[in-house]
Amino acid sequence: MKIKKEILEKRWVQIALGLSTALLFYLCISHINLLFVGIGKLFQFLSPVLIGLIIAYLIDPLVLVFEEKVYKNLNIRYKHVLAVVTAIVIVIIAFIILLVALVPPIIESIINLVNNFSNYSHTLQQSLRELSQFAKQNNIDISGLTHASGNILQSISSLLPDNFNGLGDIVKNAINLGVGFINFIISFIIAIYFLMDAKHLQRGLGRLLRALLGQERYKTGRAFWIRCNRILIKFVITDLLDGLLIGVVNFIFMSIMRMPFVALVSVVVGVTNLAPTFGPFVGGFIGAFLLVLINPLYALWFIIFTICLQLCDGYVIKPKLFGGAFDVPSVWILVFIVVGGRMFGVIGILLAIPVAAIVTFVYRESFLPYLEKRQHEKESMDA
Repeated sequence: MKIKKEILEKRWVQIALGLSTALLFYLCISHINLLFVGIGKLFQFLSPVLIGLIIAYLIDPLVLVFEEKVYKNLNIRYKHVLAVVTAIVIVIIAFIILLVALVPPIIESIINLVNNFSNYSHTLQQSLRELSQFAKQNNIDISGLTHASGNILQSISSLLPDNFNGLGDIVKNAINLGVGFINFIISFIIAIYFLMDAKHLQRGLGRLLRALLGQERYKTGRAFWIRCNRILIKFVITDLLDGLLIGVVNFIFMSIMRMPFVALVSVVVGVTNLAPTFGPFVGGFIGAFLLVLINPLYALWFIIFTICLQLCDGYVIKPKLFGGAFDVPSVWILVFIVVGGRMFGVIGILLAIPVAAIVTFVYRESFLPYLEKRQHEKESMDA
């Protein structure tokens, strides 16, 4: 170690390391496209393992509930295994129920939409012409609306034949669906192995980190990870509950109003509600567009209900679910949504709130105290 330290302290070694680092940085920047392609290939190769790890991470809180609360008083050796099996069975049953309840009506809605899209388009264009005539009589300019609506309809109608005609496309889509299903099954099996060996993996990783970082740094890092994990898990659970609740309420409203595409629109609204800030607008736009093809009055009632539902969600439901646990300024969330979406796409948007919460607590509880401590020490030395 002493010899290595003496070598690193030599000026020519420091210059060589600096030049090597600069050259490596230049090569990475100049070949950034190849770098991203390589990273994409690596993630594609490791995707079953990574997806399995994510699935295990999401199921682990349910495993802990069974292990630490439900089976707490059971004096058996394989309590963790029993908790994992119970959690997996519950997840599979819930997944099957969702498939049976949602997939058939969604497929029926999609087939109905595709088969009758030309009729829906003709009806909507007729309504737009009548609206345009009414606007002209009252000196209202809606040419931008009618032009945009016509372009949207033309774009969708041009896409539908390519997606749904031709035996080759059907076979290709079926193969892709089968490959995706097989990959998901592999990832789910990997997740089960991760859950079964979770305690062994945690002990091994903890031992490795203690050896690399030392006891004090390990304790600090472990406390930081526990805090981040709580924030992320709480966000995922509450966001899923919120999306499920919004989807169910939307389903009930559309069923009462006897609107078409109930399951399809409700799933879209519930899923897009998972994305903060912009997600509900996207879901509302898609739902309104599908309904306006059938009857513009349906779309009007849907938009009014969606606005009321989102106001209730923002001021009542989410505060109750989240309980002020994140305490993140709105501007931070907006910044992280925009930056995360530009850098990482949908994943960046979905994780904007927990990442903003983690950055906020690090800034408030670690960075600011560190700066204040340094300033206090500097003032003490000056005095």
